Amino acid sequence: MAKKRSGGGLTGTQQAAKFLGVSVLAGAVLAGIALPAAGALGLAAKGTVEGFDEIPSNLKTPPLSQRTSILDSEGGLIATVYSRDRKVVPLDKISPYMQKAIVAIEDGRFYEHGAIDLKGVLRAINRNAQSGGVSQGASTLTQQYVKNVFVEEAGDDPEKVAQATQQTIGRKVRELKFAIQVEEELGKKKILENYLNITFFGQQAYGIEAASQRYFSKHAADLTLGESAMMAGLVQSPSRYDPVNDLQEATKRRNVVLQRMADVKDISQAEADKAKATPLKLKVKTPRNGCITAVDGSGFFCDYVRKTILSDPVFGKTAEERQKLWNLGGLTIKTTLSPKAQAAANEAAVAKVNKDDGVATAVVQVQPGTGKILSMGQSRPYGLDQKQHQTTLNLAVGSKMGGTTYGFPVGSTFKPITAAAALEKGLSPAQSFDTPTKITMAESDFTRCDGRPAGNLDWPVQNELPSEKGLYDMTSALGKSINTYFAKLEQMAGLCETLTMAKKVGYERELGKPIKQSPSATLGSLESTPLDMASVYATFANRGIYCTPVVIESVRAANGDKLNVPDTKCTRAMSERTADTINQMLKGVIEDGTGTRAGLSDRDNAGKTGTTEGRKDAWFVGYTPNLSTAVWVGDDVGKRDEMYDITIGGEYYDKVCGGCLPGPIWKIAMTGALDASQTPGFAAISVPRAEKPKAPEEGNEGANKPRKGDGKPGDTKPPTNPFPGITIPPDMLRDSNKGRGGNH
Repeated sequence: MAKKRSGGGLTGTQQAAKFLGVSVLAGAVLAGIALPAAGALGLAAKGTVEGFDEIPSNLKTPPLSQRTSILDSEGGLIATVYSRDRKVVPLDKISPYMQKAIVAIEDGRFYEHGAIDLKGVLRAINRNAQSGGVSQGASTLTQQYVKNVFVEEAGDDPEKVAQATQQTIGRKVRELKFAIQVEEELGKKKILENYLNITFFGQQAYGIEAASQRYFSKHAADLTLGESAMMAGLVQSPSRYDPVNDLQEATKRRNVVLQRMADVKDISQAEADKAKATPLKLKVKTPRNGCITAVDGSGFFCDYVRKTILSDPVFGKTAEERQKLWNLGGLTIKTTLSPKAQAAANEAAVAKVNKDDGVATAVVQVQPGTGKILSMGQSRPYGLDQKQHQTTLNLAVGSKMGGTTYGFPVGSTFKPITAAAALEKGLSPAQSFDTPTKITMAESDFTRCDGRPAGNLDWPVQNELPSEKGLYDMTSALGKSINTYFAKLEQMAGLCETLTMAKKVGYERELGKPIKQSPSATLGSLESTPLDMASVYATFANRGIYCTPVVIESVRAANGDKLNVPDTKCTRAMSERTADTINQMLKGVIEDGTGTRAGLSDRDNAGKTGTTEGRKDAWFVGYTPNLSTAVWVGDDVGKRDEMYDITIGGEYYDKVCGGCLPGPIWKIAMTGALDASQTPGFAAISVPRAEKPKAPEEGNEGANKPRKGDGKPGDTKPPTNPFPGITIPPDMLRDSNKGRGGNH
């Protein structure tokens, strides 16, 4: 504590000493800003002598923003993302030449002075006074480090960056105070290490390791004398001395650094001359930042990982905390992505749909029992160049995670959910109905979960073809995707029970919107996403246990600490017997139903086709005991055109159906993702059948909207009246928001 006079305050000698100290600090300030030394020194002292001791004594050194590595499940790199490309390395991983070069050119007396180089200050004051401005600065390497810390803390906020770099006496004095503290607490070697890791070297590279990789494609430890001199020369002006844009100017600056190293005896003159005579040989590595650089078409998967960290509370209670974690980076994120599955999904997505087609396809795969998302593929590549038909819209997920607003109507892929609800209520798979091609049901005959009727209007339902009528049980109705059967089955199972089952197996609507309690839900009139539908069918594969989808296996921070990650939550949605029965019935869809073109011949597999009103969406969702895959095809932009008389992937379709396009895509994805040596089977179970189910005439899988023609399979034109001699009201044949989703 300072000694005080009896009357209080400091002694005259102490006041003089303090004034002199502050004057020296002010002189240092003046050496670095555009003010003449004469006259201003006294003003600076007067303005800072009282406030100097009030500056906080604790310098808050922020963790340095670094690159984040996103890895697949086998440890392979998917992508590198960063707000600042930096990799922090210890001093012993930095070339000794680099250490000497930066000290020589930026602060030759670094190891001789403290936080402030008084000799340098006086020299700078003298030269600046002579020039009337700033011709020479006197900031030590320690002071430069402190300023860089302020800039790092400011992040990408322009206002904060301006405050951190403003040329004012107050900022300079604050910088000097912290520099003194840093010198006391860290020591020279640590300051040098921190400086080399925080400094900007141009070309988007922060820190010496990232810069070494950028300019020479090598580690900082391996930099030669000439390379180190060039890198040290960049610090003064990364743009002016950028070797990528001006090799000649960079070479001149390198030679200045080499000569300075010789002058301070870090190297001999002969070594400097030899290095000067050696041409700069760059090996530039192009910056690769973000999900746009992801391998094997996994950009959408990569972006889903980013969205998970920014949205899941496990990574921070607030959006600001999660954004800060992401921006800080330095994370090593191991994901659930299977390289084999991703390659297969990507191949399948582009096999039958071209990127410049009027429609697109999405493929997503989930592992039953774990909820792990194994792949995400799309026919349109991930990117921002619309001229190249690129997009960042993830068609497999909803808007919260970078996808469409609500997803897409799911068509007849919903029908197994109705079947599961019916089985859970005690109905038999042998339950049969003598179903006509069309029926009209009253909405009031369906009860919502609050006990009220679902509506007060009539609900017209009809099948795809006039031939689709007669006696069906649950197995044959699933196989042929009979709308009228499932309207009756939903009535018996209960609308509330059906929608409750949908929620149990993961059928969700985006943006927190509840599932609309409409009878048409059983026909798939409501929207969901390919990811949710893959998870729904994974529940059947997992014998009735639903697991929430997850995309991250582990996260490690830059210091090696392991962070918490979202865990899958598995709950029983239905009994094992119900799931086993569904599995056996959906095998029939592939064996002799609407999905025969999708079937795998070497293992148990099951699935369901789906198309929606006007064939605006076509689906195939299917699975084996160890893999569930959802495929969607449709118009991803514009007015959602109907898929009639259309060429996709170079092939003409009179009408797109779930079994004829999504089905074959599903087969490609499954075949590529599955291991030929691992062929688990579904649990064997006997499924009761109706005594004499009527086998209908083979119908063409498709949507329920009639088209002109005679109603035979393959027709491209709908009949004016599919029932000669019978008058049908026009609204009976058109879509209704209350009534009819997809058929097959």
